[in-house]
Amino acid sequence: MNRLSLISSVLLISFSFFAYMTVSEGPEDYSFDELRVIYSGDPSGWPSPHVDEGINWKELGDNPGSPFRNVDSLQALTSLGQVLFFDPRLSVSNQISCSSCHDPERSWQDGRMGALGHDHRSWRRNTPTTLNVWAIETLFWDGRAADLEEFSLLPIQDPIEMNMDLETLPQKLQDISGYPELFAEAFDDETVTLERIAGALSQFQRTLVSRASDFDRFMRGNENALSDRALHGMHLFRTKARCMNCHHGEFFTDLEFHNLGLHFYGREREDLGLYNVTGDPADMGKFRTPPLRDVAFTGPYTHNGLINSLEGMISMYDAGMARPRPRPGLEDDPHFPVTSDILIPLELTDAEKEALEAFLHAISERPFRMRRPELP
Repeated sequence: MNRLSLISSVLLISFSFFAYMTVSEGPEDYSFDELRVIYSGDPSGWPSPHVDEGINWKELGDNPGSPFRNVDSLQALTSLGQVLFFDPRLSVSNQISCSSCHDPERSWQDGRMGALGHDHRSWRRNTPTTLNVWAIETLFWDGRAADLEEFSLLPIQDPIEMNMDLETLPQKLQDISGYPELFAEAFDDETVTLERIAGALSQFQRTLVSRASDFDRFMRGNENALSDRALHGMHLFRTKARCMNCHHGEFFTDLEFHNLGLHFYGREREDLGLYNVTGDPADMGKFRTPPLRDVAFTGPYTHNGLINSLEGMISMYDAGMARPRPRPGLEDDPHFPVTSDILIPLELTDAEKEALEAFLHAISERPFRMRRPELP
C-alpha cells in the first residue's frame, strides 16, 4: 500500500468512527444538526411532546420578566419591602430575617436540606427559591398560602421559623427610628400595620426574577446559545423523558400537586403535603411542582431536600421515582399514598441523562448579587 492510500484509509476509518460516535451518542430520531434546525424554528413546528392524555400542557418559552419591576409608582413600596426582607428584627430573637433562608447569593434559598430557624431548630422542608414567585399561585410546598401577602406573614409567626407575635410586630417597627418615614413614603402616612408589612414584603418579592439563561438566548434567536448536548437534552425533556407532563411553560411548572412517593407515610418523617391543607385523602403525599428555572443552583431537591444533585434527581425520575410499599399492618390502609401514575421508568441511557442535565444547566443562570440595604 502506498503512502497516499495509507493516509486515505486512516482518514476513512477516522471519519467513520467520528460519524458512529455522533449517531450513537446523539438523539435517536434526529441528528444534532437536524435538532438545531427544528428547534431554531417556530415552536409550532417542534415535535409533539410526550405527555399523557388529559395533561393541559403549555409550550416552553423564554422568561417574560415581571410586570412589577421598574414601576415608578411602586418604587417606594419596593424599597420598604427590601428593607423589611433583610431586617432580622422581624423575628422575636432579632437574629433571623427573610433573607436568612432566602439568600440572594444562593439563588434566593439556603442550600440546606431543611431551613434553620428559631433557636437553631431545623424545619422539615427544603427552602424553595423566591425567584419568579410573582407568577406562582398557592405558595409553599403544600399550597397553604393563597397569595404572596399570606406567604410573607406565615414564616414570621411560625414558631420554628421566626417565632414573632404578629400582633406586636407593627408597634415594634413603629418604634424603630427610620421606619415611620419609610412607611410614609410608601403609603402616604407613617402608620405601620400588618397589612402594609405584608404588602411591602410581597411587592419586593414580586421583583425577584431569574436572569436570562442560555435557553432564553436561544429562544430569542441566538441559534448557538445551546450546546449540542443541551439541545439534545431539551429534546429529551420534551419527549422521551416525559418532563413536560409536569414541567412546562415559561417557568417549567404546571403549578399542580403530585405524589412522588417521598411522604414517609406512617413513619417518623411522615409529611403528607397537600392533605394537611385540604384534608382530602386523595391529596395525601402531594406537593407542588417546583419551577425549574435556575434549578442548577437551588439544590438540594424535593420538598424534604433528600436529593443533593441534578444527577440524582434524573436517576430517580428515570427509575419512575419512589414506590414505597405499606409496612406490615398497613396493607389494607385505603389512605396509603400512591405515587403518581405519570411517573414511569424511562430507560434513559447515560448519554441521555447527561444531556438532560446539560439542558437543566442551560435554563439556569446565577442571580446578580444584590447589595443588602442599610437598615433603620
